[in-house]
Amino acid sequence: MQALIFAAGLGERMRPLTNHTAKPLLPVGGKPLIEWHLDNLSAMGVSDVVINISWLAEQFEPALGNGDRWGLRLHYSHEPYPPLETGGGMLNAWRLLDPTQPLLAINGDVWTDFAFGALAALEPGQLAQLVMVDNPVHNAGGDFHFNGNGVLSSEGDPRLTFAGIGRYHPELFADWSAYAEPTGRAADDLPRFKLAPLLRSAMQKGLVRGQHHAGRWTDVGTPERLAELDTQLRG
Repeated sequence: MQALIFAAGLGERMRPLTNHTAKPLLPVGGKPLIEWHLDNLSAMGVSDVVINISWLAEQFEPALGNGDRWGLRLHYSHEPYPPLETGGGMLNAWRLLDPTQPLLAINGDVWTDFAFGALAALEPGQLAQLVMVDNPVHNAGGDFHFNGNGVLSSEGDPRLTFAGIGRYHPELFADWSAYAEPTGRAADDLPRFKLAPLLRSAMQKGLVRGQHHAGRWTDVGTPERLAELDTQLRG
């Protein structure tokens, strides 16, 4: 199994903490935020993990090494400034792994007690399986409609929040070039585009499913949320 941890963000909402420390390396509950994910991935039997990096990229390898501590093989995907967004970052990460196999991808700035091994496998024809959580205060309107059969859609109520944890089939990216942004770089350079439009397109065809996690989840997007989570984990 193979996975990606998104860690290339600039951490602008976390300043001044991220002026000198990359957001996924900020400590919470006694260890860097990203290490909670590595523990979780190791427990589910993942072998290879790509970490995409850009802002303060030089900090990651000294902090995490090659993955031996977790029984993982870590690969570092260096991205230019500005980073490649979620879609471009995932496409580029796949190039370091097996591009024919599904990829588990996790936002590096979330914390959860969801066991990644509980993420459902993709069924034939399915392009993505997303973990959904109850809407937090800062995203009260939610992201996607979650119906009783587990099918996700971009329209309709009630809506839940995407947890930033999902399993993706390579075919989801079959038309990625239609969503790529002009970068001003050479035509053969790395593409930059968001994942959300690809997901919405697949949702229109009924090819994206979700599962509801009712446990703990935090979008560690501000210093205040980081401090609150740290207090909870140490309590």
